[in-house]
Amino acid sequence: MDATLAFPLLAALIAIALFFDFLNGLHDAANSIATIVSTRVLRPQYAVAWAAFFNFIAFLFFGLHVAETLGTGIIDPAIVSPLVIFAALMGAIIWNIVTWVLGIPSSSSHALVGGLVGAGLAKVGWSSIVWSGLLKTAGAIVMSPMIGFLLALFLVLVVSWLFVRQTPFAVDRTFRVLQFASASLYSLGHGGNDAQKTMGIIAILLYSQGYLGGSFHVPLWVVLSCQSAMALGTLFGGWRIVHTMGSKITRLNPMQGFCAETGGALTLFGATWLGIPVSTTHTITGAIVGVGAARRVSAVRWGLAGNIVIAWVITLPAAALISAAFYWAAALFN
Repeated sequence: MDATLAFPLLAALIAIALFFDFLNGLHDAANSIATIVSTRVLRPQYAVAWAAFFNFIAFLFFGLHVAETLGTGIIDPAIVSPLVIFAALMGAIIWNIVTWVLGIPSSSSHALVGGLVGAGLAKVGWSSIVWSGLLKTAGAIVMSPMIGFLLALFLVLVVSWLFVRQTPFAVDRTFRVLQFASASLYSLGHGGNDAQKTMGIIAILLYSQGYLGGSFHVPLWVVLSCQSAMALGTLFGGWRIVHTMGSKITRLNPMQGFCAETGGALTLFGATWLGIPVSTTHTITGAIVGVGAARRVSAVRWGLAGNIVIAWVITLPAAALISAAFYWAAALFN
């Protein structure tokens, strides 16, 4: 480990990590509210407040398994230094800003994982990688949207069968109410999985500097700070990505919005309990495509969905390259 970092520099790194968490909430606001906005159940300004609240209270419902994976399961904790954390955060932040400006719903989670990998490789090479954790996370790139797709598709078929004798007006009215519950569940899943990633980064930084004693854990103040930063980011919203997620992929009605959010929420709950840092963007996109495909295959704009998939694939290596560049540049002045 490097020498103990001066407290002002440590505080500055923690502030950068919380800024990333804020950007994560900003960037991923669309994940929580895209369907409830596109179905016109809630106006955007009310939807982001609704999502921000449930993002914040998510820590009351989940353990901290995802934080442990990010803190100790992607790169070897023994090689973590302030410079590694700085480079990882800059790689993730810059990639998040680029994709946010372009309106591309890429993964903040995998940008952060890519940042860690790039900084670890730049410092000591391939021996820095904890392959079990990285492969588990990489596998989730494929599995989380697929599970979201299948669950949402299944829910559409079940709900359609249960409400087959109801008039379209009655179905619409029922699911306008139920979407409040499904949006809440999805926001809980988003806050539970995504905020923990920054918790893990801050905790491993504190651990590397000897502030956590002999064992890795996540202090309560770190939990509350990260949940607050993500909730604030969600409150500010991310309207470019809302437009893509909520209407460009496929048009949704309240019943379909409910099924997409519920399928996505169930996927996130399972991943969070298993300690797998999945992408909320991937998950809700898969679910939205699932409900669109249930209506008819042509209802999905597959070209746009394909472009989003390309963005997913390049996120991890792009963030890793940016992170490695920052590490090497900063090391010249260290």
